Formats: sequence, structure tokens, C-alpha cells
Amino acid sequence: MARRGAGTPFLLQLSLLLLLHLGGTLGCALVAVGSPTVPLGSAVTASCTIQRELCRGLEQGKVRISWMLDNKLVAGSQRQGPGGTEVSNLTLPRFNYTQARLWCCVEWNGTKQRVGMAEIRAGYPPAKPLNLSCVLSLGDYGLTCQWEQGTDSHLPTRVVLKCAGSACRRSRAPAVTGCTPQGGHSHCTVPRRLLQLYRQMEIWVSATNALGTAESEHLCIDPMDVAKLDPPTLQSIQSIPFQTDCIALAWDVARGTEHMELQCELRYRAPEDPAWALVTGITGRAGTAQRCGFLFGTQYRFQMRCQRSSASALAYWSEWSRVRNYTTHEKAPTGKLDAWWGAQPAGAGGRLEVQLRWKAPRQREANGRVLGYRVTLGPRRRGRDPPTVCNTTHTQCNFSVPARTRRVYLSAYNAAGESAPTEVVLLEGKGQPLAGLRAVPGSERSLWVHWEAPLAPVIAYVLEWQRVTAEPGHCSECWQMEHDGAATTALIQDGIEPFQQYNISLYPLYEGTVGVPVHTTAYSQQKAPSHAPKLHLRRIRKSEAELCWEPLPVEMQNGFITSYTIFWANSIADVASATVNPSLSSFVIRGLKPSTLYKVHIMASTAAGGTNGTSLTLVTTVLDDTEIQFLFLILGLIFVLLMVLLICFQKNERMKEQLWPSVPDPANSSLGKWVPAAVPQELLQVLAAREPGPAAISTVTVLEGEPGKQPGKEPPALPVAPPALPRPYVRQEGPGEPVQYARVGAAGYRGQRLLPEPGPRFYENLRGRGDGGGAGDWGFPEEPPATFPLLQGLRIGGAEELHE
Repeated sequence: MARRGAGTPFLLQLSLLLLLHLGGTLGCALVAVGSPTVPLGSAVTASCTIQRELCRGLEQGKVRISWMLDNKLVAGSQRQGPGGTEVSNLTLPRFNYTQARLWCCVEWNGTKQRVGMAEIRAGYPPAKPLNLSCVLSLGDYGLTCQWEQGTDSHLPTRVVLKCAGSACRRSRAPAVTGCTPQGGHSHCTVPRRLLQLYRQMEIWVSATNALGTAESEHLCIDPMDVAKLDPPTLQSIQSIPFQTDCIALAWDVARGTEHMELQCELRYRAPEDPAWALVTGITGRAGTAQRCGFLFGTQYRFQMRCQRSSASALAYWSEWSRVRNYTTHEKAPTGKLDAWWGAQPAGAGGRLEVQLRWKAPRQREANGRVLGYRVTLGPRRRGRDPPTVCNTTHTQCNFSVPARTRRVYLSAYNAAGESAPTEVVLLEGKGQPLAGLRAVPGSERSLWVHWEAPLAPVIAYVLEWQRVTAEPGHCSECWQMEHDGAATTALIQDGIEPFQQYNISLYPLYEGTVGVPVHTTAYSQQKAPSHAPKLHLRRIRKSEAELCWEPLPVEMQNGFITSYTIFWANSIADVASATVNPSLSSFVIRGLKPSTLYKVHIMASTAAGGTNGTSLTLVTTVLDDTEIQFLFLILGLIFVLLMVLLICFQKNERMKEQLWPSVPDPANSSLGKWVPAAVPQELLQVLAAREPGPAAISTVTVLEGEPGKQPGKEPPALPVAPPALPRPYVRQEGPGEPVQYARVGAAGYRGQRLLPEPGPRFYENLRGRGDGGGAGDWGFPEEPPATFPLLQGLRIGGAEELHE
């Protein structure tokens, strides 16, 4: 039993391999579907029948049937069928696969085993072929047809081209397969053996798949009607007769079409023509054709094609023949030339400098290749040639004429002759100007100019335009004349380029004068500037920064600058911006933080967009200029003060003598040791009654003047007895002899010199009378000098106090 159980998986695998069989039936299972091919999105029904006696290993136990659509599990219903079979039915309401396999599975030893399979395909019926057309080749006379297949049906489809050789819609002959396309193409060729030339044939396309059949529209054609001929050959072209605008051309048919009646078409074109001119109705097997209305002296290109005359509407034209060029003969130029001028006096010589410009004649008026232009001072007459002031191949000329000249004559000439002269009147520019002028884009390379008509009648208008560049220049051909005096608009197309600025001027031409011009500027198309200006830092402070930039060159603007935008941001991404008028070239950013790094850039904008410039990095200062100057002043003062203090410390003794002189203290002096030779006792009592002073005086000698004198007044010149000699001051050093220190006399102190020159002032008399006796009698100073401390210590009050 164990051995049998071990061999069961191997036997199961072997039995499954034997059960697989293509077609949907297996040894013990039968899978049936309603239809193996269904329309896409429709319902699909299927059944699986298990015969228990044919499936070894399933004789006993219950059989469980399940379904799988490719690898997806789907649910079905199971029932017991006749004869001990197990039947499972499945319905898929919407089958959305173009191709899938439906598996019937049973559970065998706990695993799902696939025992039956059916393949299902879904799609659409074939689409109707469209636009069937055929063409017959005269080389091998094979009829090649092509068509459009239509939408894919997702199903195998058989496509064939069928044909029947009978009169259409009358009695149809049996259809034959003309050809079958190969490789999925939508064209094939019917061989010559299946065609009936010069007879009607019915041709159509049939497409068939499992869901149906579709046919194209039936063509009823004669194969020769759809024959594509080889192009004819242009043999020669010439003008007939001479000096007319007519030509004659000879042509020949292609080989193999000599027997056919043909109808042909001729086309021609000049280099400046926008399209081909077509000539129809040329019939015949070969021959010549004539055509008039050609321009003189102009090169033309000619081509020709043909088809069968009796062909139906389905017939094909041959390809155009090879191009043949022909230049018509020339004729003298005709018409008037558009001319514009500028004139100014040429110094004091009585001459007039004239700049004359004109437009080259159109080809219809040039009648050939213009060889040059001639400017004369008068019209050409028989037998007399007027003076020529200019003969040039250009369309401008500068020349000098007498100051009274008011007319010149301009003409063009070619190899066939010279045109009639155009009179150019040199009018003065004193007329009325226009009221307004504006220009708007017409396209990328054109401008519409609008203006207001003046009140006075206008003969014509002259428009000038110049491209604005950094370097001055002048375009001599950038002008045009509007001959309609009632016009108020004009289109400028010559020399206009996008993203370039143009100055436009308009001159009204009146009868006998030229109006003052009006001006405007315009762009035909704008875009963002090519570059933005480069920022420069002009000055910076702690809370503001002034920026400047150079205006963009006009070539880089690409439009009218509408504004400049300044952006600035610090390290914490605080972004701010300001819009600046385009007429300005500097801006001051305010409200900045001190000692902060900022990144600044500028954006230049036009109506079509803006362009950012490179970033400028700046750092605001800690202090403003005035604050820095004040700080430097304070630091300078502190430095000077420190230097002064340093010098004071280094020169201590000398500075003390200069700033703080040493004043002797009488209280600490040795004045008490100075005694006179004899001191009256009553004087000492008077001195003791006064307020104590800073110095203690032990001995004072009082000098007396003559009675009746007032201090400070000189007595009359009378003989005066010499005053008594004063007592000297002596210093008592010890028990020895006294030393004389000073003597007070009429001429001041004698002995040691303590006062600088001039001599000291006299002292006031200490014993003067109440009647005003003064010290002038004795010649003593009234006040002791402040620089003599000893005498300051000896100062005593007035005589009245001593008398009391």
C-alpha cells in the first residue's frame, strides 16, 4: 500500500500528459462551446462533461469541476449527467478578449488538473473596403488596383480582388479572382490575360472572415480609360511675330500613344509669379500651340501633360513633361518711376545737393533686364540731349544742381531702348503735417501703418522706415509711395524682420509742397529680451543699497521694454521685489537689515515675456557713513586724550609745574623765625585782633609816610625830606648773628629777587589817617602781586582798622 501511494503522483502526471489533445476533447473530458468565434463583447457558453469510467483515479469519490479562462479562475455550475457523468456549464456574459483559451479542470488529490480545453476568438465582421481605384500600365498592360482596408476585425480575413467581364448591372458574368494582395497590403495587379481592353469590366474587392463578408463599391470601367500615358515632349518655343506678346510651341506625344486621340494641358510660370498659369483645350496627336499675353524680356518655365480624349472621369493624366525654359524678347521700359528725394543747400556756392531715390520698375513695366538709370536736367527731345547729372545702375544717386533747379528727369533703359522720362519736382517741405500716426504688426515680417487724413487734399504719401540699431545706418530702399491720396492705411513688407525696432516716418505730398513728417516706432513681433542688464552697486548703507545698470542695446531688447523688476533675497529666503519704470537706470532698495548678505537680480520685461539677469551679491554695512565718521571722531578724541595722559605720566614733574604750580604754604613756612631789629608791641596787639590767616607772622615793621597825604595820589612838586630808612627783615637762624632777608623800600624789595620784571606794585599804607592818606606818598604798591606768596601772607587791612 505504501509503494502504491508513493507511485500515485507519477502516474497522475503521466495520465495528464496522455489526456492533452488539441481540439478541446481529452480522454475523459469533453469541452464544448457555443461558437469558437464570436463577436467581441458578446456572451460565450461552454460545457464540460466528465466520464468517470474513462478517468482512472476518479472512479470513486465526488468529482469537482472548475473553469479557468487563460489563467483566471471563473465560476460555473455543476450537475450530474446521464450515464454517471458529471457536467459543468459556464456562461461568460461579455467576452472581451480577441483570443483566449478556456480550460476545464478537476480536483485530483487536492490539486486542480486541466483535463479539457477550447480556444475562443472574438472580433468584428470585416470592414467595407473604401476608395477603390485602378490604373492601367501601358508597359505590360497590367491593371493595378488599390484600396483602403478599413478598421481591423481582429480575425483572420481573406481579401481578394474580383472582376467580371460583362456590361455593368445588365447581365453579370461569373466573377473571377483577379488577384490576391500579399503580406497584408491593400493593392494588387490583375494580369493582362484576365482583362478585356476597350470593353467595360466590373471590378470590386471582397473581404471575408468567420463573422461575415464585405465588398467595396463596384467599378465599371474600360481598362484603357484608366491607362496612364507617358508625358509628351516639348520640342521648341519661339515668339511670333516679333515685338508681340505671343509665343508658339511645338510638342510630340510619347511612344506607344501615337494612335490615340489625346487632350493636353500647358502650364507656364515666371519666377515672380505666385502660381502656374494653365492653358487647356489642346487636342490632337501632336502639333503646335499658340498663346499670348506674355511679358517682354521675361524667362518662363513651360510644362505639358496629356490623357485620352474619350476617357471617363476616372481617367488619369500623364505626368508633367520636363521643364523647358524660354525668355521672351525685350522691349523698351514703360510706365513712370516712383521717386523720392531730399535736398539741401551746398554752402555758399549757390548749389543744391540732391539725394534722389527711386523704385525699380516692375517686370511688367521693365520689359526686360534694366541696364541702368539716367537723371537729366531736362526732357529728351529730338536732336537735343539735356545735361546728364547721374547715370547709374543703382536705385539712388547724389548730385549737385544749381540752387534754382526745381525739376529733374529720371528714365530707365534696357537693351531695347529707354523709357519716357519721369518728371521729379523738388518741392519744399512746408506743408501741413498729419494729425496722428501708429503702426501695428501685420505678420512676422510686415507692419500695418494707420494715419489720419489731413484736411487739405493729398496727392500721395511717402512712407519711410529705418531699422533702429546701436550704430547709425541708412537703408536707401526702405521707403514706398502710396499713390492713393484718400488712403489712411498702408502695409510695409520690404525688409521687415521680427524682434527688430523700426522708426517709421510718413510724408504727405500736397500740390506744390511736401508736408512735415510724423514719426512712430513699431515691432512686427516681440519676444523676451535676449539678455537682462548687468547690475552694478553704486553705494550701500546699513539699510539701503543703490543699484544702477546700463540700458539694453536696442538689438537685444526684442520688443518695447515695459518694466524692470528688481528682486532681492537674504539668506533666510525673504524675497522681495520692486517694479521700475523702463526710463530709469537706477534704483534704491530700502528697508534692508544691517550686516546682512543679499542676492539681487534684475528682470527686463517686454509684452511677450521677461529675462532674468545674473545675480549680484551684496552685504549691508553695520553703520552708516555719518555714524562711521562720528565713531572715528570719538575714537580720535579718545586717542588724543590717552596720548595726553600718557605724556602727563611720562613728564610728571614738568607738567605739574606748568599746570599746577607749587605755591608755598605760609603756615608751614619759616616766616615765624623772621624777626625785625625792633618791633613795637602795640602793632602785635593789633595784628592779634584780626582774623587768623593761613600764615603766622611774628614780626612786622610798619612804615609811615608824611602826614596829610592820601594813598595813591601824588603830592604837588614840593621839596620833600628823604624818608626814613626802613628796617630790614632778618631771619633769626640761631643764637648767632641775624641774617638779612629783604628790605622794603620805596623802590620795592631789595636783596633776594622773588618777582619777575617789571617791578611789583606798591603796598597800601597800613597806618594812614582817616583823611585819605595814601601809599603813593611812599611809593609802595597798593596790592601785593598774586605770584608773590610771601607778600600775600603779609597783606594787612586798611589804615582805618589799624588806627582803631
